[in-house]
Amino acid sequence: MKIILNQDVVNLGEEGDVVVVKDGYARNYLLPTGAAVLYNKTNAAIFASRAAQIEKRKAEKRAQSASMKEKLDATVLNLVVPAGESGKLFGSVTSTMVQEALSKLGLEVERKRIEVATHAIKMVGTYSVIVHLYENEFSTVKLVVESEEMVRERKAAEAKAEADAKAKAEAEAAAAAVAEAEAETEAPAEESAVEETASSEDAN
Repeated sequence: MKIILNQDVVNLGEEGDVVVVKDGYARNYLLPTGAAVLYNKTNAAIFASRAAQIEKRKAEKRAQSASMKEKLDATVLNLVVPAGESGKLFGSVTSTMVQEALSKLGLEVERKRIEVATHAIKMVGTYSVIVHLYENEFSTVKLVVESEEMVRERKAAEAKAEADAKAKAEAEAAAAAVAEAEAETEAPAEESAVEETASSEDAN
C-alpha cells in the first residue's frame, strides 16, 4: 500500500515521505494511529502545500539531532545488574534499562530508537549501544555493565583512597606545623646571639 507519512516513523521514513508498506501494517497501525495517510491526489496536494513547513521542521530536527549526538557520544552509562561470581549476567540488558539510565542524565530518547544487542551482552564489561537519531544519523553510547559486587568493591576502594589521602594531608599539615614551631623557636635564639656579638664588639 502506498502511503504518505504524517510523522516520523523509525526505520520507515520521515514526515512527508511517500512509502510503500504492507497492507496489514498500514491498516492496523499507520493509518489508525494517524502516523500516515493514504497516498492519493488530494493528500499529495495537501502535503505539497505544507512542504515549506515540513522542511522547516526537518531543519530543526537536524539541529536537535546534532546537539543530541554530541551529548550522547560523550556519555558513559553505568548499569548495575545481577551477576554471578564469574561476571556472567543473570538477566539481560534491555533498551528500557538504557532509556531509564539516559533519562536520569537528562537525555530523553525514545526506547524504540535504542538498539541494544542483548545477545552479545552476557558478561560484565564495556559495550557500545547504538541510538538512532534523525534521518540516517546515529550515536554510539559507551555502556559499562557492572555487578553489585563490583560496585561494592569499587566504592570500598574509593573510600580507602579518600581516607588515605586525608590521612596523608593531615600528616603533612602536622609536619608543617612542627617545622613552623621549630623555626619560631630557633629565630629568637639567633637574634639573641647576634645581639651578644654586637655588644661584645661595642665594648671593645
